[in-house]
Amino acid sequence: MFSPSIPALSLIALFFLTTYKFIIYPAFLSPLSKIPNAHWSSPFSPFWILWIRYCSYENRSLHAAHLKCGSVIRLGPNDLSVSDVNGLRTVYSGGFEKGQWYSIFDNYGVPCMFSSWDSRTHSARKRMISNVYSKSVLSNSSALKRQAQVILHDRLLPVLRSASLSKTGRGIDIHDIWNATSMDFITAYQFGLSKGSNFLQNESERQHWLSLYHSRKTHTFFNQELPKLTRFLRYFHVNLVPPWVDDANKELEEWCQDRCSDTTKSMDGGSKDSDVGNKPVVMDAIISGISKEKTKGDDSVLSSTTLKHQELSVASEMIDHLAAGHETSGITLTYISWYLSRDPPLQDKLRKELLTLNPSIKLASQSSENKIPSSKDLDALPLLHAVVMETLRLRAAIPGGQPRMTPYPSCTLGPYTDIPGGVRVAAQAHTVHRNAEVYPDPERWDHKRWMDDENGYSEEQRKERDRWFWAFSSGGRMCIGSNFAMHEIKLVIAAVYSNFKTYIVDDEGIEQSDGYTCGPESNHLFLRIEKI
Repeated sequence: MFSPSIPALSLIALFFLTTYKFIIYPAFLSPLSKIPNAHWSSPFSPFWILWIRYCSYENRSLHAAHLKCGSVIRLGPNDLSVSDVNGLRTVYSGGFEKGQWYSIFDNYGVPCMFSSWDSRTHSARKRMISNVYSKSVLSNSSALKRQAQVILHDRLLPVLRSASLSKTGRGIDIHDIWNATSMDFITAYQFGLSKGSNFLQNESERQHWLSLYHSRKTHTFFNQELPKLTRFLRYFHVNLVPPWVDDANKELEEWCQDRCSDTTKSMDGGSKDSDVGNKPVVMDAIISGISKEKTKGDDSVLSSTTLKHQELSVASEMIDHLAAGHETSGITLTYISWYLSRDPPLQDKLRKELLTLNPSIKLASQSSENKIPSSKDLDALPLLHAVVMETLRLRAAIPGGQPRMTPYPSCTLGPYTDIPGGVRVAAQAHTVHRNAEVYPDPERWDHKRWMDDENGYSEEQRKERDRWFWAFSSGGRMCIGSNFAMHEIKLVIAAVYSNFKTYIVDDEGIEQSDGYTCGPESNHLFLRIEKI
């Protein structure tokens, strides 16, 4: 009679254990097995979703999967996606923490507010700076008003006026100009005008910095999605990420550190600058916040990070603000100007509304003061607001997933219960903003969706429309700079279309890329500028 050997029995047992662990349990017995699969392989392997992310096709693929399978879907063995407001409320307002995915934003090797995994450390960092980005502070900030005066009247409008006089048929790369404008705005608020960037007037520095920034953006996949494998292979001198990416990041970090250092020296000097525009609003807030946090000593949740590495922590926060602050606003301004350039009658209608501002931002009415309209007056312009909101809906600068981790021991998502802790779950604005029941014909750019006096929506329809707007995320960890971004974008559009008309010269590659932060595929948009 045949009697199997111990090694054979071991192999058989190993086979059955492996089959159970990687096939039977995840596909049929796991609490996640009840959730619809985005791909047939989702219960067994993360390969499909990793491949989709690597190929930069995640947003569109997940949107199609949600349309087919519902509001909660399974992407991999421990990877979920949600797409409705109930899921948003559960995940982003229900205490779900961040995880490993965000460590790529640990600039200089230390966490910033955005990359903080848990809510306690995030809240401690947020308390230091949230006030300076609040709507009330921004509205009354004399520093921001002065900074806007200089950036708009002394830098941006002269650049556009010069472009309007150009006889070349190529036009001006407005995407480049908008990135420069938003960079000058955010760094001025961080470091003060004298220490911030002047990319609008310094074209060579602008081109070098932005080329560095955009070139390394396409190499985030391995460090973000497969960090352990990337580090392991690097140990054997196998680089999944080109070494020059590290060099580019290092140069960008040094650029920011130089500004942090120069600003700190000016603040330590004690001399009061006569130009309020040179006030480093954000730097001042975070340094003051750290000083207050130090009084807690070892009881502070930041004792081993921010308090231990103060200079690097300040720099980490600052580079996160300037990177996110310039790119997202730059992308939004690009798509606004693209949509307006395709519709000259809409430009004329917007200009008529903008000219009701007092003070206006017309070149012809410049005075020595060059006053700037208030945020309250800008917000009172319904067409301007509608154009901005619809662009943020259809072309959200961050349309990609915002991952969180399910809490221990378990949680519920929609109808699915007992979902274990430690599972990655995310929503993406790309899908949330394309709910056809809330935004009919969702792929069409239609600013009238936001014109409350014209669209005939009921109060309930307006509330539902606003509930599904997710361009700045939601909950306690939503974008801290949303008010700053809205004010800056409205100011810039008001300044431009009070004085100029724009026409498309070359919009090849204007299609939005797919991923986390997404601009035009070509990274360009060429417009012809015509002075009114």
